[in-house]
Amino acid sequence: MTDPTDFEQAITELDSIVRTLEQGDLPLEQSLALFERGVTLSRFCHDRLADAERRITVLTQNGSLRDETAAFDKALASRTNDGE
Repeated sequence: MTDPTDFEQAITELDSIVRTLEQGDLPLEQSLALFERGVTLSRFCHDRLADAERRITVLTQNGSLRDETAAFDKALASRTNDGE
């Protein structure tokens, strides 16, 4: 399985996993593998939402994204390069 690349892709895959697991007709090991993938996708989506919330906070507090987000973008790039 590949790492999710964007929020929308991750949500779509996560939705598919939930529907498949809810059917309840998979073998245990396959269900566990899908559950683990779902947790990975959920964490990815949570991180992207937290990043978006921080950006919105910067915008609403200062009215400008340019200077304040440089440090945020740098931290995000560093975190992405570290594999988070």
